Order: sequence, then C-alpha cells, then structure tokens
Amino acid sequence: MRKWLPLTAVCLGAITLLVDVTIVTVALPDMSADMHTGFAGLQWVMDVYALALAALLLGAGSLADRIGRRRVYLIGLGLFAAASLACGLATGPAELIAFRAVQGIGGAAMFATTMALLSGSYQGRDRGVAFGVWGAVNGAAAAAGPIIGGLLTENFGWRWIFFINLPVSALAVYVTLKAVAESRDPHAGRLDLPGMATFTAGAAAVTYAVIRVGENGWGSPTTLGLLGLGVAAFAAFVLVELRSTRPMLDLSLFRSRTFVAVMAAGLLLSGAAFSYLMYVSLWLQSAEGMSPVGAGLVLLPLSAAGFLVAAVAGRLLHGVPPRLTIGGGLLLIGVGALSRPGCWTPGTAGPPWCPDCS
Repeated sequence: MRKWLPLTAVCLGAITLLVDVTIVTVALPDMSADMHTGFAGLQWVMDVYALALAALLLGAGSLADRIGRRRVYLIGLGLFAAASLACGLATGPAELIAFRAVQGIGGAAMFATTMALLSGSYQGRDRGVAFGVWGAVNGAAAAAGPIIGGLLTENFGWRWIFFINLPVSALAVYVTLKAVAESRDPHAGRLDLPGMATFTAGAAAVTYAVIRVGENGWGSPTTLGLLGLGVAAFAAFVLVELRSTRPMLDLSLFRSRTFVAVMAAGLLLSGAAFSYLMYVSLWLQSAEGMSPVGAGLVLLPLSAAGFLVAAVAGRLLHGVPPRLTIGGGLLLIGVGALSRPGCWTPGTAGPPWCPDCS
C-alpha cells in the first residue's frame, strides 16, 4: 500500500481543490443573510476563485518545473489552507471575496503540479490506475461538494465549509512530505516572465468575459472588449513564445494532431461531464424544493459510478488506443445527457423538456 501514498497525497489536494468549486453553491443564501448583503454581490465568492485558478495555472506549472513540483504543490496547499481559514473568519463580503482569490492562487499551484507528480511517481500499468483514480476523485469531489456543503451549512454554519479544508490540507501536506519525491525539469532555464504575464492577462480576460456573459450578453461592449483583450494578449503570448529560446509553452506541440485532439477531448470531457453539476444542484433546490443534502444525493450515483469505473478502467484499459477510450467515454456522456428523464412525482412541476409532466 505504501506505493499508493503519492496518489493519496495528490487526491487529498484534489478533494479540497474541487470540492471548493461546488461546496459554496449551497451556502450562498446563508452567507448573504449573515453578512447582510445581496445574493448578487456574493456571486464573486464563486467567480473569483475560478478566475484566479484559470489565469495562473500555466504560470504555476512553469514555476514548478524550475523550483520543484513538490515544493510548488506544498506551497499551494499551505496557501490554500491559510486562505480557507481566513475565509471562514471573514466578517464582510469584500474580505471573503479577496481570500477566495487567494484560495484560487493556491489551487492553481496545486492543480498545475498534480499530473507531473503522478507521472513521476508511477510507471506503466500503475500510472494508468493512478490517473484513473485521480480522475474519478476529481469527478466525485465536484459532485460531493453540494452534499458536504449542505451537511455543514445545515448543522454547523456556512463558515465550516472553509474550516473543513484545514485538516484535509494538513493531512495532504504530511503525506506529501512523507511519500512524494521532488522533481523538476533539468533543462529549465530562467522564468519566462513575458510569457507568464501575457498568458495570465489573456486567460484572465477570457475567463472574466465568460463569467460575466450571463449578465452582459455575448454582444455587449464589455464582453466583446474583454474577449478582444484576451485575444490580443494570447497573440502577444504566441509572439513571445516563438521568440523565446526557452519558452514556457513549446508551441511545436500543436503541430501534433494527437496532442491537439487529446487537449480538445479533455476540454470537451470536462465541459460535458462536470460543468452542469452546479446548475443541476441549484435547479433541484429552487425548482424542485429539495434540501441541499437531498440535491447532493441525487448526484451521488454519478460520482460513485465515475469513481468505480475510472479505477477499474485505469488498469484494464491500459494500452487501449486513447481515441477509443476518450471517444467512447464522450459518447456515453452524450447518450446519458440526451436520455429522456422519467416523470416526476404527481402534483409537482416536471422539467420543461418533458411533455408528459410539464
């Protein structure tokens, strides 16, 4: 069992990182009432976390290649834990939003190093199992967020959705120090600061535009301006990387159709499998009148099935062409998403796409 301790360390970090994406959803009404502020003002409690995470991800990975992946992962864990404590102690929405941004910075350092830590710790079939379990934990953590958030909010108060990160982070730090070896890129040169700056600006602008599009609309000047800024920043990033002798991102990778296809499939997989979980949770609570815990339990079969299948598939499907596993998985997700739902309890409003119960 000792050989799986590095996987345990990485999965503990993934749990804290991804649970915090969805755990806040069910606690926002309690936060709003406790802080005497509008619900709309607290939407940034969720949005700023995603913004910081997306904008700093590539830069954190580049830094880890130079100073050590385990070191950056531990820094991220420590920063995330400290920010969680500060979020739980926050007395106003401005403080809470600021510390959520710090959580996102720590999360970027953690997420940018997890795959490298797993790749350095496992080989062959064990690597397939490790990535399978890690992927399953990611899905389970995102789906479990509403359940955990509901239990903590209903029984202890919303601040405990942040305090719960402290023991998990402490355990992750201990296991990482005990079982994960340090690794870095032996050929890494100086930090590509222009590349980091331009990529961070582009990722931040595009992410912010997507976050605000629900309020502003795709055709609004704000959205178009942010998207234009993002495109300009990414164009500058490409020019910087082409001229750099040691670029942060080797753009020649995009000449490989396999690399591009895998990256595109990964993006589609994340969007198709996990992006709707928050909306389903909110719909079950607002339209169907479920409690936070009840809404979370509806999503439990999804996370349980994903965890079990990914753990088994990592060992059994090692060596199978990626186009079959990834393509087959996306096909199953599409079939599940398009499946007609059964009717709901008589006397209650069914979903609008079901003609028999709406």
